[in-house]
Amino acid sequence: MGLVGHAALSTHIRKTGTVPAGNEFTSEALPGALPVGQNNPRVCPYDLYAEQISGTPFTVPRRCQQRSWLYRIRPSVTHEPFHPLNFPAEHLTANFSVGVVTPNQLRWRPIPIPGEPVDFVRGLFTMCGAGSAEQKHGYAIHIYTATRDMKDSCLANADGDLLIVPQQGDLKLTTEFGLLAVSPGEIVVIPRGIRFSVSLAHAAARGYVLEVFQGHFTLPDLGPIGANGLANPRDFLYPTACFEEREVHFTVMHKFQGELFAAIQNFSPFNVVAWHGNYAPYKYDLSNFCPMNAVSFDHPDPSIFTVLTVPSQTPGVPVADFVIFPPRWLVAQNTFRPPYYHRNIMN
Repeated sequence: MGLVGHAALSTHIRKTGTVPAGNEFTSEALPGALPVGQNNPRVCPYDLYAEQISGTPFTVPRRCQQRSWLYRIRPSVTHEPFHPLNFPAEHLTANFSVGVVTPNQLRWRPIPIPGEPVDFVRGLFTMCGAGSAEQKHGYAIHIYTATRDMKDSCLANADGDLLIVPQQGDLKLTTEFGLLAVSPGEIVVIPRGIRFSVSLAHAAARGYVLEVFQGHFTLPDLGPIGANGLANPRDFLYPTACFEEREVHFTVMHKFQGELFAAIQNFSPFNVVAWHGNYAPYKYDLSNFCPMNAVSFDHPDPSIFTVLTVPSQTPGVPVADFVIFPPRWLVAQNTFRPPYYHRNIMN
């Protein structure tokens, strides 16, 4: 199938929206590619295939619904059966019920950059975590190192959302929804099930990944802070649609309960010409975070620096928080400049 006005993959971002659900996004790489008035017409514009990706069950309350409709050149189910990957994944863990337990505070040095070619998936290494992907409860913390692009391959994580924090080297993420360029000092969130590929802007890259096995990342409630402050919704960036129509021997990798599987297809999965919805990857520049701090005495609790949180079923008890300690003015008359010692039940 050939599309007139083929749109090559290029970086575009949309600077509006809330995290995760609140605003609905629409984006099309070709004019008129989005159906008008319905999601799944009998014949889509440009003879595209309509496909819905759901981030929540169909019957959750409407305020919690997360889903997007994608209009693509070929349906994503058109591939060979999945099989276990032919390289070991013993460095990845998604079940922490049988791991080593310690009550001590732990620190670790950065993992050395490998000397051989290693892409993002093969460079993932689990450091710690809790719960299990099978039970859909808990989280995992990984470190990644990479020295080459994910050429003609992509990853979809069925175990949960991935929050990627580059520490060294810029990343270019190609997703089904479009492109996102991410640098150290920024973060990117890839929701559960969305296919993406990682390319490097430099010779090597390294960073952290927070994976949550339940729920999705969202902004924390502000309470008495008011309507503004911390991470503001307007600063989260979403990709705009772009696509490639390419016949190629492509490997789709799938992470399921910590195991890696692969399937081969003869086309690029990044063939979405248009999409609309509220379930999509996004990035955030941490320099836009507006910190709050004490102005008279003592330090606020570290929760005041929460960028994103993953709520659990217990109000006020998150699955995980992503917290930063950015540069800020510290003016307090009656306390030390460093924060207080504390023992935290969240750990």
